[in-house]
Order: sequence, then C-alpha cells, then structure tokens
Amino acid sequence: MEKQVQDDKVVAAHVEERDPASDLEGHGTKHVVTTQDSRFAAINAQYKPHPLSRGLLMLYPILFVAFMNSAANGFDGNTFGGVSSIPDFQARFGTNVASSDGFLAAIYILGNVLGSFFAGPLADRFGRKRGMFIANIVVIIGSVVQAAAMQRRDMIAGRVVLGVGSVLLGPSAQSYTVEISHPAYRGVMMGLYNGCYFIGAIVSTWLEYGIVDDVVGEINWRIPMATQGIPCIIVLVFVWFLPESPRWLMSNGREEEALKILAKYHGEGDPEHPVVQVEMAEMREAINTSGSDKKWYDYRELFNSKGARHRSFLVLCIGFFGQIDLPPTSYYMPLMAQTAGIISNKQQLLMNALQSPVMTIGTLLGVNFIDRYGRRPMLMGSSTICSICVLVVIICSANQAGHPSVGLAGISFVYVFLFAFAFVWTPCQALYPSEVLAYNARAKGLAMSGLWLNIVSFINTYAAPVGITNSGWHFYILYLAIDVAGIAFIYFMFVETKGRSLEEIDEIFNDPHPVKASLRKQKVIVRDVPDLQY
Repeated sequence: MEKQVQDDKVVAAHVEERDPASDLEGHGTKHVVTTQDSRFAAINAQYKPHPLSRGLLMLYPILFVAFMNSAANGFDGNTFGGVSSIPDFQARFGTNVASSDGFLAAIYILGNVLGSFFAGPLADRFGRKRGMFIANIVVIIGSVVQAAAMQRRDMIAGRVVLGVGSVLLGPSAQSYTVEISHPAYRGVMMGLYNGCYFIGAIVSTWLEYGIVDDVVGEINWRIPMATQGIPCIIVLVFVWFLPESPRWLMSNGREEEALKILAKYHGEGDPEHPVVQVEMAEMREAINTSGSDKKWYDYRELFNSKGARHRSFLVLCIGFFGQIDLPPTSYYMPLMAQTAGIISNKQQLLMNALQSPVMTIGTLLGVNFIDRYGRRPMLMGSSTICSICVLVVIICSANQAGHPSVGLAGISFVYVFLFAFAFVWTPCQALYPSEVLAYNARAKGLAMSGLWLNIVSFINTYAAPVGITNSGWHFYILYLAIDVAGIAFIYFMFVETKGRSLEEIDEIFNDPHPVKASLRKQKVIVRDVPDLQY
C-alpha cells in the first residue's frame, strides 16, 4: 500500500506475505486519508468492516455477555445510595449516608483491597472466561447476603464480599472486551462496556423510586439489593459459550486457536485477511509466553521502565480525574436536593433516578465519536464543559439562600455536567486503561485501576458530606480546581491511542517522547472498492 508521511518518521504498512494493494489492482478510484502514524491505521483505512458485517454481528452477542459484568457494578454503585434514604432501611441499620459515619456506603473498599490481590492473577492464570465466572459467583454471594441481612454485621459482611467480587470483575471482563473487540471499533465497544454500567443503575434507581411509597415493609429495600444478581446470572449461563481471548491464548502458546478466533470475528472467516495477519504478527512480537502474567506475585511490569511507569501514571490519572470531579451525586443527590428546598423523599429519589438515563444517553451518543476524534481532544473538551458547569453550580449555591429557584438552576447544571461527563469520560474510564496497559501487565494493571477507583471514591464519599456541611458552596471550588488541572494533565501527559492496535500502542511508550509520537499522522492512498467483501 502506497503512503506518504507528514514528518521524517516512516512506518511501513506491510502485511506479511500479502500486499493489501494487490487485492485492489484494477478496482475503484483512489483517494487520500489522514490516519495515525501506524501500520494498523493504514490497513484499517482500506479494510474497516461495516458495523453489520457477518463477523461483527457474531461478535456483538459475545460482547454483550461481557458487558453484563459492568451492569453488575452499576447496580451496586446506585442501589446503596437509594436504599440508604428509605426509612425502613434506616430503621433496620440506623444508617444515614449523609452523616459523617456513612460507614456502610463505603465499607466495600475493604473487599476491594482484599480482592485486588487476586483479581489480576485470576484473569491471567485461569483465562478471561473463567475469571468472569468466578467473579460473578462472588458478586452473587455478596448480593444475597446483603438482601437477606437482618443485623448491621450481616450488611457489613455482604458489602465486603461484594467489594471483593466487584474488583474481580474488571480485570477479566475489561481485558476480554478490549482483546476480542475488532480494532476498528475498540473505542465503541469499550465505551458500551462501561455504558452498560447504567443498565444496573437505571433498573436499581427506578425500581427504588417505584416501590418506595407503594410497597410496605423492608421488602422495599431488599428487592433492589436482590436484583443486583440478575446480570451475574446472565454471565454465569452464557460465559461458557464464549470464545477465549485470542491474546490470552497467544500468551499460553495456543496460536492456532487464537488465529481461528481472529479469522472468524475480525476477518470474515479468512485467516489470510490483512487485519488478521497484522494482529497475529504484532501479537507474536509483543506477547511473551513466559511474561510476568504467568507469575501471580510479579507486578514489576507496571513499574520496571520509564514507559511502564508512564502507563501506570495514566491509569491512575484517568481514575483520579474521573472520580474527583464532583461529589458522588448518586449518594448525595438527596442532600443537594434538601439544600435547594426539596424535602419529599419521593422527589429526591426521582432526581436520583433521572441521573442514570441522562448519563446513558450521553454515553450512547459519545461512543460514536471516541474513535472518530480521538481520546485526548474528547477528554479535554468534556473536562472544559464540566469545569464550566461546576463554576455555575458554585455561583448558584452561593446565591440560593432564600431563592430556591437559584438552587434548582444549580441542580440543572449538575445534569448538564453528568451528560458532558458521560459523553466522554464514562467510555474512556474503561477504554483508556485497557489500551495503555501492555498485555503482560493488563490484568494486574486493571486490578490496580479498580482498587484505585474505589479508594478515590471512598475518599470522595467521606469528604464530600463533611466538606459541604462545614464549608457550604466553598467546598465545590476544590472540584473546579481539580477539573481544570485535569485538562492540563491530559494535554501534557496523555498519549493518543486512536487508530492503533493494542500492540502498536506499546511502541508509543518505547519512544523518548510518547505524547508527540502518538500524535504523528500519515497520509494513506486508499482505493474505493464497493464490491470488495471485507
């Protein structure tokens, strides 16, 4: 394939033993497209499959099963915030998450800490499929214990077990999704993975809203907690029908099986398809069959080189700026509503329930642009809008005394914030860490990411109500400063992963200047071939 490069670095778009241009002789007209400076981007410019191609249609239901792992986490992220405001729940456990001892709202961080030591090795040792199976078993146990809890100690035990299960889900399910997704649609698929978090969130919040006044007794909080196990059951039933991750197979010396899977889902059944050949060549070069992923105790590849430290730093950044951007509204929307003069429990639950549909719409719209415009510009644009929204919330909060309408205006900008955040940050919170981590460190790095996310959320969970109670609207200035700082960090530190295979992203971090290397472009001459069946 012919191509020209805009700077002095030339990367060949060669496919082993098969020239992509040879398929095109005598067909179509030429046009020039600008892509990322990578071999895969050049191949993808010519061979990007239609979203309704046979291979992708077979891949979608497979990915849906993996997405249910994210939905399981969505239940917990919203269920507890809602049920904790139900009087029957508070009467049973004496709990008010808006108080300084919101212990039950954050206790599963202990489970996260315990589970994080096993999450990565579980996915590496037993495979992504079996890792998902074991994780969902643990989540179901935690859900059952919570739903049946009669005493505070029972609820604490359920929260801890659920914390273990939730951190086990990510390394197996996220690794599986990013490794089996077609490279041309990796951003969309990973964005939908994290977007499915809102399946659990919507079901749980609207279930709570629907039964809070219509169902008498403790069943009005036990039912929402029990429904957390529904997506887990889906995974347990269908996970054994899924193909294993081709990259996990490759790392365990099962190259022929990996080739068959890639050919079926990425090459329309053709093992000689250019995309399949590029993926196989890069996996042979990048994946070590005796790497640190074979040793449960070996975490060195997260920190043993400048590139590895840069990767781990980006994982921590995406977690930090994606969590400390606003007080956790799913837990504290009732407190914000009371400040604005809304005291009805039904109305507060409705405001809480509206968050998930707003963020779902934002996520579903945003995933269509992640692969088109890239991670960096989308993240910076989203953070800019979020910063403006926080500024408006600060202004409204400072002037709402005696003016409930001003407080309501501030709350409305919270929803604008949630939409802008979900448009980009929700997809990228799962996508970006999965992309920047090398294969041999991916599962352990995602376990670290899951633990870090919950540590940051834990801090926010405890700090927000205390800060708002003691400092009022002044406390929101901290979030504004963090949001603005996030824009600078993204600009100077984040690499662009758009248009590259997972193995090509490794090459970026081997460059002395990874950010600049990730932004290089190339011009590729492509032939339009309407009747070519790829």
